[in-house]
Amino acid sequence: MAYHSPADEYRYLFELRRLTEQGPFADLDSQEIDAVLDAAAKLAQSEIAPLQRRGDCRKPVLENGIVRTSPGFGEAYRSFAAGGWVGMSAGERYGGFGFPGTLRNACNEMFNGTCMAFGLNPMLTQCQIDALEQHASEELKEIYLPRLISGEWCGTMNITEPQAGSDVGAIRTRAVAAGDGSYRLTGEKIFISWADSDFAGNICHLVLARGENAARGSKGLSLFLVPKLIPGPDGQPGRRNGVSIAALEEKLGIHGSPTALVRFESARGWLVGVTGGGLAAMFTMMNNARLGVGTQGVAVAEAAWQEAAEYAHTRRQGRTLSGETGSIIGHGNIRRTLARAKAQIFAARAICTDCAFALDMAQFSGEAAWQHRAALLTPIAKAFGSDTGVETALRMLGIFGGSGYIEATGAAQFLRDVIVTTIYEGTNDIQALDLAGRKLADSGAAMNSLLDEVRIAAESADGCEFSPALLDAESETRRAAAWMVGRSGDTQSAAASTPFLRAVALLLGARWHLAASGDGGERQALARVYFQRLLPAVRELCREVVSGDADLSSVTL
Repeated sequence: MAYHSPADEYRYLFELRRLTEQGPFADLDSQEIDAVLDAAAKLAQSEIAPLQRRGDCRKPVLENGIVRTSPGFGEAYRSFAAGGWVGMSAGERYGGFGFPGTLRNACNEMFNGTCMAFGLNPMLTQCQIDALEQHASEELKEIYLPRLISGEWCGTMNITEPQAGSDVGAIRTRAVAAGDGSYRLTGEKIFISWADSDFAGNICHLVLARGENAARGSKGLSLFLVPKLIPGPDGQPGRRNGVSIAALEEKLGIHGSPTALVRFESARGWLVGVTGGGLAAMFTMMNNARLGVGTQGVAVAEAAWQEAAEYAHTRRQGRTLSGETGSIIGHGNIRRTLARAKAQIFAARAICTDCAFALDMAQFSGEAAWQHRAALLTPIAKAFGSDTGVETALRMLGIFGGSGYIEATGAAQFLRDVIVTTIYEGTNDIQALDLAGRKLADSGAAMNSLLDEVRIAAESADGCEFSPALLDAESETRRAAAWMVGRSGDTQSAAASTPFLRAVALLLGARWHLAASGDGGERQALARVYFQRLLPAVRELCREVVSGDADLSSVTL
């Protein structure tokens, strides 16, 4: 089937949230925003969509140290870069368009909805650009930013090592000062997405490594920019650096995206930020990437939903309970599955959009309140967006029945591809621990501010059929949040972190469904599905939160 980009959904969300009147959107008019969304939709549907099956069936290969990418990826990337999409939200000083990250995030959903394996590549480069703009020296910016922004060069993130996954403090890659302002890096990194390609003029690796005499743990890490080809005085790629692709991984999904073991052998690199400040600088890239991964989940959920809905309208099988024959869309449980998924996708998309705007406003205004809000929403957007992708893809495969289990329909690929979004950029369990730990470390001030917004929205909608349910769910979540704050850092809060994150996400989704329901019609009907069939889970989730971990501790595992 033909994928239909959700450009109109983003127009609606921007208006619902009144984003186009604020901050970084203030200098844009609605026609310009519409033009960007329409152009992204056209690019996604015409040039990126054909890569979905090609990349899945014909994986990249490593030949004599060179990664040969899947057919068509190079051509599509060059077209993508020529359109300015890589640097669409980068600063104008170095050739970017300066669009809000919120608009970039909307476009990235379309690109990932048509082919997530492709969409991951420019997303990583965009996030590296964000990190370099904020932390790199002017000299590094002058050399690297124009070429990354133009799409001539591509960027990667190098954190994970065999003994250092979620525990980044265990990183062993070493960086030794060379005496000329550069460093020599030695070590291995694993699971590196798009670590190389045959269409990029250069690959720029951002690498977390441990300097000489550095402190143990994460405080001893610094961030380095290590190019595949060392730029000469004119900025053009020169001799090969001590960076090599040792192997490509065989993966469950996103086959079109090469994932590599990268070896650094006295590779020349340059410090980004300050010595010992590597993790803080890398978090600029990671937090934007975490939002991007949540949006990838939403993207695949939307694509899987569209495929399943079309199939349900055309597949004729059995009789309904009323004795009618026709397509399976007439069966109540099929309608339930599709309606629930559609309501959850709207909620997840709204949360990711809210997070993107908070990140924009944090950078635009510099205000602490926006920074705290962005930090709070990031793990929620990442975890709930990716969970929505996996849950939706699995349920949509079920609508196809046996045909879904056969690769030809493409339904199985959605599930295989999207599972990784719950794993990379910090597993969803890590996101939950982050929310329960760092993000509540202010005694819950940022969380309470967010809950206050929900309560005000519910009270302002006095007379709306959904307002009482939202108020009840907010009260339950506030009590659970207070319980979490009182046990911050202990085993009880850790065990409760995942249901707590889910409860908060469902509550925030309800807020946006409440706002949308005021438009009546389809929006109101979808909100009714959400409030009746998804929001009630908040009560049980919050009960699980406050139940502690005694039962878990007593089980032999």
